[in-house]
Amino acid sequence: MKKVSADYIYPGNVAPIKNGVVVYDNNGEIIDLLNPETDEINWQEVEKFKGIICPGFINAHCHLELSHLKGKVGENTQLHGFVKEIISIRDSSSDEEKLEAIRLAEQEMIENGIVAVGDISNGTSTFSIKEKSTINYHTFVEVFGSDPKIAATAFKHSEDVYNSYYNKNHASITPHATYSVSDDLTKLINKHAIENNTIISLHNQETASENSFFKEGKGEMFNFLDIANKTNNQFVPTGKNALPSFLGKYKSLNKTLLVHNTFTEKEDIEWAQNYANNIYWCFCPNANQYIENRQPNYSLFKNEQCTIGTDSLASNWSLSILNELKTISKKDSSISLETLIKWATDNGAQYLGFDELGSIEKGKTPGLNLITNLNGTKLDNNSIVKKII
Repeated sequence: MKKVSADYIYPGNVAPIKNGVVVYDNNGEIIDLLNPETDEINWQEVEKFKGIICPGFINAHCHLELSHLKGKVGENTQLHGFVKEIISIRDSSSDEEKLEAIRLAEQEMIENGIVAVGDISNGTSTFSIKEKSTINYHTFVEVFGSDPKIAATAFKHSEDVYNSYYNKNHASITPHATYSVSDDLTKLINKHAIENNTIISLHNQETASENSFFKEGKGEMFNFLDIANKTNNQFVPTGKNALPSFLGKYKSLNKTLLVHNTFTEKEDIEWAQNYANNIYWCFCPNANQYIENRQPNYSLFKNEQCTIGTDSLASNWSLSILNELKTISKKDSSISLETLIKWATDNGAQYLGFDELGSIEKGKTPGLNLITNLNGTKLDNNSIVKKII
C-alpha cells in the first residue's frame, strides 16, 4: 500500500482537494482518497509532490495506424488538402515500418500518462499490439464511401475487420465523417450499431466546406469528392449545417462522439441536445491547428460532455493529452483546470465504457498522473506530466 499527495488532487469527477492524499495498493487500485480537512492523516507515511495529481488520461480519438506518416503531411492544407495527401502517401511505408511506428506511438502515449484510447482503424495493422497492450483500447472500425454504388462493398470490408477484432465489447463499426458516407451506407452502419449496441464516433464539422456541402451542395469538399457525379446530380442540399443533416439520419444510437467540431455553431449544439442525451464532443486542438490553423469556439461547449483526443501523428506533433489541454487553455483561459481534467479523464472513460478508469475513487484503477510546473492552478507552456502509476 502506498500514499501520495500533491498541492491538489484532481479526482476527475469532483472538486479538487487541497493537499489530498491518494491511497492505493500494488495493483494500482484506489484504497482511499483522503481530505486533510476531514480525515486524520499520518504524514510520515505520505510521499508529497509539488503540482497536482489526477487520473490517467483518456485519449478519446486517435488514428494509431497513421503513425508512420509523422512529419510527412504538410501543415495548414485545410481538410480537403490533408485528405488528398493522406491518400497519396498512406501506403508509402512497408508493413514493418508501419508496425514499428505504431509501437513507438503507443509507447509515447504510455509515457504521457494515457491509459485508454478510442482508436480509429481502417484495417487490422494495430490489433496485435493492442491485444498485448497495457493501454485500454476501444477500436472504431471506420467505414467511408460517398458513392452509393460501393455501400455494400465498403460495409463488408469494415464488417470483416470488426469480426477479426479480439474484443467485441470494445469495438464498433462507425462512419468516417458527415461528408463521406452515403445514405445507403448510413443504413448499414445504423443497423449494425443498433443490433450490437455499440458506440459511435464521427468526424464532425472539421472544415468550413463541410457545412456548405449540405447547406448548398457545393464547396471544396463537395467538389473534391465529386459528389455531383457520384449521385448523378441527384444530391439535394438540406439548407442545414452538416451535423443535423447527417446525424439526423441515424436512429436509436448508443453513446455518440462528435470529433473536432471546429466549425460547430450554437445552433448545432442545441440541435444535438434535442437529438439525444448521450452526445459527447471531442476536441483535438493541435490537429485542428495543424490542418486548418483554427480551433473550436470552446466557450459554446462549457455545459456539454466534452472529451479530448490527439488525432494522429499525421496531423499532430505529439500524442500528448497534456499538450492538447495547454492549447485549449491558451485559446480560452476561462476554462478552469478542473474542467479540463474532467474532459481529459472522467468524461472520456464514461464515453468509452471503461468504468474502472477516469476518476480517483475507491475500487477503481485509473492510473495516476503528476502534473508539475503550473502557474497557480493554470497550465503553463512548461507544464509537464509524469506517470505515477
